[in-house]
Amino acid sequence: MLGVFSSAIVSPPEELVAAGCRTPSPKITADALVKRFLDTNSSAVSMQIGDHGQFAYSHHNESALQPRSFAVKDEIFCLFEGALDNLGSLKQQYGLAKSANEVILVIEAYKALRDRAPYPPNHVVGHLIGSFAFIVFDMSTSTLFVASDQFGKVPLYWGITADGYVAFADNADLLKGACGKSLASFPQGCFFSTAVGELRSYENPKNKITAVPAEEEEIWGATFKVEGPAVLAATE
Repeated sequence: MLGVFSSAIVSPPEELVAAGCRTPSPKITADALVKRFLDTNSSAVSMQIGDHGQFAYSHHNESALQPRSFAVKDEIFCLFEGALDNLGSLKQQYGLAKSANEVILVIEAYKALRDRAPYPPNHVVGHLIGSFAFIVFDMSTSTLFVASDQFGKVPLYWGITADGYVAFADNADLLKGACGKSLASFPQGCFFSTAVGELRSYENPKNKITAVPAEEEEIWGATFKVEGPAVLAATE
């Protein structure tokens, strides 16, 4: 799965900008990145979201245990990869039909966060148990919300393209060829929200997240780490 968003939606992380400047390497534009994705994934689907975002996904080479899914509801677009162990109880909690899947559940969870503000984001994401990574874009508010599970069971990466777009994908090689050293693994157990304005741990929301510059030989430009002792946040 792939999502790319312009600087009008999300400011490129300073740590990734610095990594790209420290070790200049080839990059391509966001449009070229989406085209590369479509060319290398059979039966891939892409969509333009407003003027500043694009989604693309394919079921090619997906895991049967961690399928990819897409949905849009009330101008909320969501790409989801993985499976939730507690989907049944969450559907009851949010009053969803038995046929609702993970991507619909995430959209409803995001709507609850948005409409009950200042409902803490970590309370919503912290209730999700299983293997997952997802990208939510709310076109009505131009808000981006991205998260990865606590153990990084579904890989997720982010980087900066040649034209300053922030790209998220489950394929490191795809972004490596597009973002150069302005590339990092999205930290497990964390979420990024343009409404909050920063990257945060949803298990330890008070702990600061720092970016450690990578060694020259590594494909990453930086590694994001949650500081301090782990203290599981209350999600009730």
